[in-house]
Amino acid sequence: MPQDKFNRGKNAGERMMKGARRKDLAPPTFRSPALESIELKGQQPSAGGSRRKPLPPPTHGAKPMKRRATQAVMARRVKMSYAAEDTLADQKTMRKSLPRMRNRPLMATMNEADAPEAANVPEVTPQEPVELSPGGRGPFGRTVLPRQTADLLRNKPPVRSSKPLQVISEEEQEKLAALEMFLPRVPGKPDPILLVAVLALLCIGLIMVYSASSFASARYFGDASYFFQKQLLGAVLGVVAMLVTMRIDYRIWRRFSLLGLAIGLPLLAAVLFIGSNAYGASRWLVFGSFFSFQPSELIKLVLALYIADWLARKGKQVGTFLYGLTPFVLLLGLVLGLVLLQKDMGTASVIAVLTTAMFFTAGANILQFLLALGCGFLIFLSQAFSGYRYYRLIGFLNPFKYTTDINLQLYQSLLALGSGGWLGVGLGASRQKTGYLPLPYIDSIFAIVGEEMGYIGCMVVIALFMVLAFRGFRLARRTQDVYGALLATGITTWIVVQAMINIGATTGTIPYTGVPLPFISYGGTSLVISLAGIGVLLNISRYIQAPEDPALSRQTITKRLKKKVAK
Repeated sequence: MPQDKFNRGKNAGERMMKGARRKDLAPPTFRSPALESIELKGQQPSAGGSRRKPLPPPTHGAKPMKRRATQAVMARRVKMSYAAEDTLADQKTMRKSLPRMRNRPLMATMNEADAPEAANVPEVTPQEPVELSPGGRGPFGRTVLPRQTADLLRNKPPVRSSKPLQVISEEEQEKLAALEMFLPRVPGKPDPILLVAVLALLCIGLIMVYSASSFASARYFGDASYFFQKQLLGAVLGVVAMLVTMRIDYRIWRRFSLLGLAIGLPLLAAVLFIGSNAYGASRWLVFGSFFSFQPSELIKLVLALYIADWLARKGKQVGTFLYGLTPFVLLLGLVLGLVLLQKDMGTASVIAVLTTAMFFTAGANILQFLLALGCGFLIFLSQAFSGYRYYRLIGFLNPFKYTTDINLQLYQSLLALGSGGWLGVGLGASRQKTGYLPLPYIDSIFAIVGEEMGYIGCMVVIALFMVLAFRGFRLARRTQDVYGALLATGITTWIVVQAMINIGATTGTIPYTGVPLPFISYGGTSLVISLAGIGVLLNISRYIQAPEDPALSRQTITKRLKKKVAK
């Protein structure tokens, strides 16, 4: 007869007796009333008429037994309860339905009788919390919450004040901005691309001055390198001036801009009385037999420094007629009058363009600006049709008609450019510089560049000036302060416009006028002053940090216009 599985072995009887004793000594177990009520509910018929089957008791992972043995064990086992049985309850009965949030205020709607009592409720703002009544309840028995908390409960972004917090007044902000101009700053590296472009133009200029002036130097001074030596000295002085101005913080020049203008204007007036007359114009102050100085070149840099400072101080008053346009026209008219009396139409044009560009960039009124521009154009025409300028206009309209008198210089320049072809005739092999082309190393040096270096050489020079223009105006756009932006705009406009006038006059694009080609034409004063201006431009580039809102960017200008319209 087979033995029972649970009583198999030698000492099966003893083990059963010990098990019975342990069961008698075990503490009694009780069923949870909540679980029994849940089971009773499950046994009741549901709406569909089906009964919920009672849950089987846990078996604790016991191995499957035969039916009779299982019934015997279950009959002897006392009902036991487990903490895990709580999770077997019907979850639908455990859930608590929450009211749906509606787009309504958290405080109850007031009745008419409660209106006087509601007047004492403080208004909720995002900046200050609500003072709750004693017990944390409002006047209607509900908790009064701040508006930001209520918005978060409604899944809305918190309400923020449309007006920014103004910690200090506008007057204090202006004082802080003025104080910031005197604080030391840590400079970075200068713009390498701008520096390389200027040095390349300087090297090309030294080579072309030696090539274009060798015939005239040997003929008049017995030394083919006479003009080259003077130009080399000017280049050395100019590089020193560039290195000095590159290391001086450009904000310091604001202190000396008025002093520079006070020195430059008397020098312009002195040229009319004690100046040296050459090439039909009185432009130079001569000191001894070796040194000469041209004040009209100095006044370009001085005007750029002074007008940038003046416009930056004016601020919003630049757009007014009394405090913006009137002083600007008076100052510009005084300077242009002194330059035109020296019979220097080219320099007057450069000064007019650079100052007008700075004034327009500073935020001039468009209508007033166009009115002033129209008046200036009428004055320009009146000067253009007087004296020798009238004959230059006639020669410009007919460049191949008066080739021996009026259009001699223009005609020979066109011949030099045409004979150069694509690659040129070679350095030093120019034929037009041997007495055919007047002033081949000053005003007409671009024609010698085209003859000896060809079309490729001319395009290289133009490309270098384009790089200079791009980097200069890029600095003006990325400068944070208005003074630096205006100063970079003025210096870049001065160099680029002067190059455009020289190249345009040499190629017959505009009426002929005598201005040197920056960094290339012979002239010590022009070279030194131009390199000093480039040094200031390089110093501005040392404080550029790619700002989010540059002073002259489209976004910043749009914001300013919107503020003006809103006011």
